[in-house]
Order: sequence, then C-alpha cells, then structure tokens
Amino acid sequence: MRTVDLNEAAVRDLNQALHDQSDECTERDWQVLNPKGAHNLACGLDQNLSVEIQGHAGYFCAGMNKKATVTIEGNVGQGVAENMMSGVVRVKGNASQAAGATAHGGLLVIEGDAGARCGISLKGADIVVKGNVGHMSCFMAQAGSLVVCGDAGDALGDSLYEVHIYVKGEVKSLGADCVKKEMRPEHLEELTELLNRAGIDEDPAAFTRYGSARQLYNFKVDNAAAY
Repeated sequence: MRTVDLNEAAVRDLNQALHDQSDECTERDWQVLNPKGAHNLACGLDQNLSVEIQGHAGYFCAGMNKKATVTIEGNVGQGVAENMMSGVVRVKGNASQAAGATAHGGLLVIEGDAGARCGISLKGADIVVKGNVGHMSCFMAQAGSLVVCGDAGDALGDSLYEVHIYVKGEVKSLGADCVKKEMRPEHLEELTELLNRAGIDEDPAAFTRYGSARQLYNFKVDNAAAY
C-alpha cells in the first residue's frame, strides 16, 4: 500500500500521482493520511484503484470517479461522488448536500446521514444511505436508485423521471409528481441486491417505494398560464 501524508504533500500532488496510474498501474492500494477536510481529494480517477482516506474530506471528494473504490473514514462536504461514472464510493460518516449529484453509474454508500439534494439530477448511479436524507433529495433525478434506511425530508423526488426511490422511515413530504408506488417482486429483488452490495442489513419488505406519476412529461394546454 502506498501512503500519502497531506501534512507533507499537496492535494495536487496526490491527485496527479493517482491520475498517473491510469497510464501504467503500478500501485493499486492507496492510503491518504491527514486530509483535514481538504477539497477535491481523489477526483477524476480512471483506474481500478483502492483509495482509503483516513479522516474528513471537503467538497467534491471522489468526484468524476471511474472504476476506483474510494473509502472516506469520516465525514464529507458538498458533492461527494459528483458525476461518478462507475466504481464505489463509501462514506463512513455523514455527507453534506448534493451527494452523488448527476452521477451516471457506480455505487455511493453513505453510512451516516446525507444532507439536502442527495442524488440531485441522478443519471443512473445507485445511492444507499444508512441514515436520513435532507430536503429535495432526488430532485429531477432521471435514472438509478436511492435507498434511504432512515427518514427523508421535504419534497422528496420533486420533478423526478424514472429513478427508483426506497425509504424505510418517514417522508416529510413528496415533491411534484412523486407518488407512493406498489412494491412488486422485481423491486424487492432490486432492493435486496442494493442492500447486499452496500453491506447494510435491512429487511427489504420494510421499505416503501416512490416514483414518478408521469404527469410532468408532456405540456398540457390547460396549464399554459403557469409557464
């Protein structure tokens, strides 16, 4: 395992060393010490690396991730795993707002709580949150899944498209065009797989599914005055 101590190295040096592995991978296992809330850690990775960040991270940690497995042993700031394409990002603590924003693929696991707008404009990734999520989570989410083992805040799934949302706890309110839906066998199967991948022991039958009512897909002349 290669260790980088951010008391001695700059974030730019860390990221450059990680990016160099995409051309010729000589070190797959990395450990980052003393992150101290630094921003933009382990961004833009494009190789099957394992990166362990031993502490709290700031904004956009593991953003644009592709192939890599990034584990944060602490809390993260805004936009963790933003625009992720593939791989796995695991947060052992809490995540601030916009976790997994616009993510196209891969798996984001948050073992604590997530703030507002978790999964905003989600485009195909899977997000599993062991705790609660804040308001406007999955706003304009297009594809993928959000699993919440705790509670959800106001306006869950506002203006969503075809994302699948599963919540075990209470939902403060649903956003525009988001409705409660039937949990069919294929959804129980999907949820079971997501929980297993995330390493979270929960009963899939205890969750409620939410999704789009599909009333915002087309322009309706009766609503013209609202535009």
